[in-house]
Amino acid sequence: MAVLFIVALATVGALVLFFWWKQERIVFQPPRGPHSEVGDVERVTYSAEDEQQLFAFVIRPVGQEVVQSHSPSFSTQPLFLIAFHGNADLAERVVPWAKEVARRTERVVVLAEYRGYGGLPGIPTVAGARFDARAALRFTRDSLGAHANGIALYGHSLGSAIAAELAAEMQPEVLILESPFTSARAMARIVVAKPIELVWGMISRVHYDTEARVQEIDAPVWVAHGTRDMVIPVRMGQRVFQSAKRKGEFLAVSEAGHNDVAAAGDPYWRWITKALGRRTPGE
Repeated sequence: MAVLFIVALATVGALVLFFWWKQERIVFQPPRGPHSEVGDVERVTYSAEDEQQLFAFVIRPVGQEVVQSHSPSFSTQPLFLIAFHGNADLAERVVPWAKEVARRTERVVVLAEYRGYGGLPGIPTVAGARFDARAALRFTRDSLGAHANGIALYGHSLGSAIAAELAAEMQPEVLILESPFTSARAMARIVVAKPIELVWGMISRVHYDTEARVQEIDAPVWVAHGTRDMVIPVRMGQRVFQSAKRKGEFLAVSEAGHNDVAAAGDPYWRWITKALGRRTPGE
């Protein structure tokens, strides 16, 4: 009996050590293999505060030119949406969605990429993703001419946590979350083994808490979630929305899973167009 107990304890200890060491590699899963060329989209480069090289795709509405932020006329200022994709996705894969958003809302969409993704060097981490998000915001303001009140944020899945963290720092015009989770600790109860869950709070370096962040954000929070999401249950999206300090609208997409919410078609596009309705920056 004593031997079995020691073996069981050693097994649990080994699992705890493994999860402590690998936890951010479990959270961030950049796709491997060759990357597609996105030839008809502007690709911009910039650096994070730790000098990590980054890039983003910039999708502009047809005929719209960027006006620098020192322009005296707010009416000529473009509106922006900075978008953060999920943990196993790539910015290049989101380009078709971004083109449709730009077409429907007349916003400039900035698809930010993370370190370690899309051919970028570096290892993705929670701290690194925070730097990367801030860098995308800084580039949008300083180089693309975004007005302080003309920036909305969007995040899908893990990107929703990254967007919510950034929103709590800068207070965007609107925060749009698609398939969000409430917190990393709550997700651990779903994805890790029971023995690990019991000590996850002590060993975790991943402290995303979207439910808490939306309570700090003065901007309206819009949430969409598939009712058949098998990765992040719809109840999490509902809870994030209910916790928001300011609420936009919640869209439950019947029959949609984790990655196909936009496939709802007109209901989805009406929802996101309403969230990003044309405004004059500074309103």
